[in-house]
Amino acid sequence: MVESLNLLWLQSGGCGGCTLSLLNTEQPQLFDRLQDAGINLLWHPALSEATGAEAREILVACADGRQQLDILCIEGSLLTGPNGTGRFHILSGTGRPMIEWVRDLAGRARHVIAVGSCAAFGGITATGGNPAGAIGLQYDGELAGGLLGTGFRAGSDLPAINIAGCPIHPGWVLDVLLAIALQRFAGEDLDALQRPRLYADHLVHHGCPRNEFYEFKASAEKPSDQGCMMENLGCKGTQAHADCNLRLWNGSGSCLRGGYACINCTEPGFESPGHPYGETPKVAGIPIGLPSDMPKAWFVALAALSKSATPKRVRENALADHVVVAPVVRKKDRP
Repeated sequence: MVESLNLLWLQSGGCGGCTLSLLNTEQPQLFDRLQDAGINLLWHPALSEATGAEAREILVACADGRQQLDILCIEGSLLTGPNGTGRFHILSGTGRPMIEWVRDLAGRARHVIAVGSCAAFGGITATGGNPAGAIGLQYDGELAGGLLGTGFRAGSDLPAINIAGCPIHPGWVLDVLLAIALQRFAGEDLDALQRPRLYADHLVHHGCPRNEFYEFKASAEKPSDQGCMMENLGCKGTQAHADCNLRLWNGSGSCLRGGYACINCTEPGFESPGHPYGETPKVAGIPIGLPSDMPKAWFVALAALSKSATPKRVRENALADHVVVAPVVRKKDRP
């Protein structure tokens, strides 16, 4: 029998986009899925009826231990400014900074989950000089630490679970919650950045609809082209850890399927790449960001060989916004 678990969800410095994505959960719908798993949503600032004194009492009861808290989900970065006080973000009606509430609640929770790249690493909120002092739960960009510190462990003896993404795919969150409910989520299920391996062991490149163009290094030159966007248009799908093109949004969509280059939003620091998202920085004509695990010399040799063997169909279709040369229809080979 599945144990009944209490889940508390707080939103900190962010846009709320991860909640909006979560609401796109497909069949069965979000609340049915949680109920079936035995997960009781104690409170969510955008989805719950309780407000004012009722909502405050739920938080206080969790913080002082009167209410069992099994899963604490934090969406949005933690705002530590000014000067580490956290008073840029006071939790409405409490007079206390959100970072103080998060520290207290995390100390009571059996599992702590950072929902989205803002909560995991600081994310978009941390860019542009970061005047708000935005950091993640257990990371500040690429540096371990964050609000809770490197040594933090929840009641389950797990660190903060970083479901990174901007926004998250609803399946990533639900799969983690269901695994927790079934007591089948452990330390070995996290990668080196504490992301769930259920999606982080994949690359966005896996299942990309433009893979044929990538194989022949037939590159797009403008956004409407069908070709591979790695060489010229900033795509980082060969480096980004996520299953976006295997586990589609609403059963059909992903950034690449919509014509947008992957910006590696599951990684710390993606918000400040040092160049426009739609451009690929190069040195001596070679992209700086090469596919994961591939030495530069190998990539250069492979690219040269691939381009020399590019079929006319692939080369011409790469620079068009629709198929202009169809695959050849061949007669069945006979022995």
